[in-house]
Amino acid sequence: MRLLEALDARRSWDEEERAVLEQTRRVADDVIAPNAAGYDESSEFPWKNVEVLREIGLNAIFVPAAYGGAPMSYALYLECVKLISEACASTGIIYATNFHGMRPLIDFGSEEQKQRLLPRISSGGIGSLAITEPDAGSDATGMKTRFTPDGDAIVIDGRKTFITSGDVADLILLFGKWSEIDEPRRAISALIVEKGASFEVVSKERKMGHRASSTVTLAFDGCRVPRANLVGEPGTGLETLLASLNKSRPSTAAHALGISRAAFRDMIDYTNEREQSRKRIIDFQGNQFSIADLASELALVERWLDYVAELVDGGCDDFGLEASIAKLRASDLAMRMTTESVQMHGGYGYCADYRVERLMRDAKVTQIWEGTNQVHRQLIGRSFRKK
Repeated sequence: MRLLEALDARRSWDEEERAVLEQTRRVADDVIAPNAAGYDESSEFPWKNVEVLREIGLNAIFVPAAYGGAPMSYALYLECVKLISEACASTGIIYATNFHGMRPLIDFGSEEQKQRLLPRISSGGIGSLAITEPDAGSDATGMKTRFTPDGDAIVIDGRKTFITSGDVADLILLFGKWSEIDEPRRAISALIVEKGASFEVVSKERKMGHRASSTVTLAFDGCRVPRANLVGEPGTGLETLLASLNKSRPSTAAHALGISRAAFRDMIDYTNEREQSRKRIIDFQGNQFSIADLASELALVERWLDYVAELVDGGCDDFGLEASIAKLRASDLAMRMTTESVQMHGGYGYCADYRVERLMRDAKVTQIWEGTNQVHRQLIGRSFRKK
């Protein structure tokens, strides 16, 4: 596995960052990975895995110190996502969603909101992000959830679907439309819904993969939250939404790369051990060609994600296309890598006794969430249109 080791060696982590990565790698190997198959089979929420991440304070690395955090680089956060996702994709996306849901609060929330709410996350609380609706997926501007001001409160009416951790979250960043603004795009607003608010968990999805990560439909029927939980002003939600997606898409790319790493390692181990016709599987030229293509793509996508992390850590605020490319190529690779890994395992790859069966199921959704790959291809392609 010299390729992955060489990529890791070229990343310049300081002493504190190396300590965080070593601690994350240890709990991923010793606790999270051994639990992954059982949680996948039972579809139970992986509380033990989440608790061990809470114990090592991993939420704190993306929360400012003023609110109980111990902030580190975006590059380090992405590497932690990879390590956790390589061990268990379900736990990886639960952890990543804490960032996806709460980063906009850090970037756009008021000082009062951050002082009041962020310590819950920095101490290990679970965050969630609620955008998608039954009739509004890739086109978020089509959402129908309605925010109606009522004195010191906001009344929420609507439904959100495919919400990761929505039933267990301490804080949910919810997007809807302000009732007093008619223009659909300008009406989009964002607010924080706290645990205990009067919304209903309507259903929990039974999924192909990521079975341990809860994915739910939420109903808001006259749900009241304090107006103090409105993030920004009414009608500023679209800016918040787009900015949050730009930072969450590289995060989902890191998640997909974690799955790819796991599948690649399993494929290399198996093809070096398994023999057919008195030859190791890796000694067949056709298999070597496939492995070479996959290894090359893995190296290239890893380096592209490093580049995106450098843009973010360097203060760049215009990296939407780069984020789309990262998400697109990493998720396509995850599906290709896991499919090829199953193929290399032959009939055993189709059986649950081998991890690659689970990895292939987990990989598929990475091409769908955070904007389908068709949407990302459209975003990238149309950027080249001349005005």
